[in-house]
Amino acid sequence: MTLVVAATRFALLLPLALLLLLTALPSQAQPTATDTAPSQAYLAAQSRWQSELAAFARADKQNPPAEGGVLFVGSSTIRFWTRLAQDFPQLPVVINRGFGGSTMADCSYFARELVVRYKPRHVLVYAGDNDLAEGRSPLQILESFARFANAVRAELPDTRISYISIKPSPSREKLLPQMRETNDIIGAYLNRLPNSESIDIYTPMLGADGRPRAELFRGDMLHLNDEGYRLWRSVIAGHLPAAASAVVP
Repeated sequence: MTLVVAATRFALLLPLALLLLLTALPSQAQPTATDTAPSQAYLAAQSRWQSELAAFARADKQNPPAEGGVLFVGSSTIRFWTRLAQDFPQLPVVINRGFGGSTMADCSYFARELVVRYKPRHVLVYAGDNDLAEGRSPLQILESFARFANAVRAELPDTRISYISIKPSPSREKLLPQMRETNDIIGAYLNRLPNSESIDIYTPMLGADGRPRAELFRGDMLHLNDEGYRLWRSVIAGHLPAAASAVVP
């Protein structure tokens, strides 16, 4: 896709992104007592992720996280960030609710279970590349993200929402145009959503040749290695509260 074609397509998609912002999308997360029955999509996701959700519930029972923390949710890039709390040591509470292989659609289904119940002051979500790999379009990912954001804001209106852009993995290099498009339209959406932001992790993970930096990835060229997480830490730290953004060397 040439730059001219990409720019034209983005110009056409931007109004749709803003339309999603202005039209309150109904959440497909777990219904409350006043909601209708769960959707089939939610029930299917609940069955698929039953063991992961049960593991989170057990962890909460053994060591309940305090309210007002910073919560990271999303796919395997979050799940494998095992040093997340150590990487941001001055944050009062760091909660990792990554579940490997998950999609933005899954995050929207479980917004209450994985975010709202903890009442965080800040939630950072990373998902979307698995959606693209499964054949979803950038607009479908935007819709899922909008549902996620609406579900969080409906019950936690003061919680900050940050979207970590889709990373350019070498193993999914053929999806780079769709990744850029997804990052752009979600960024446009967030530009109009108060107390929210998009964190650009995509750009610093590209080399001078415009291709993904292989040295940031494990052997599968999909998941981050230690150097990759150091880069993520340095970028994300600047988007956390000033008093809590210092990182260890």
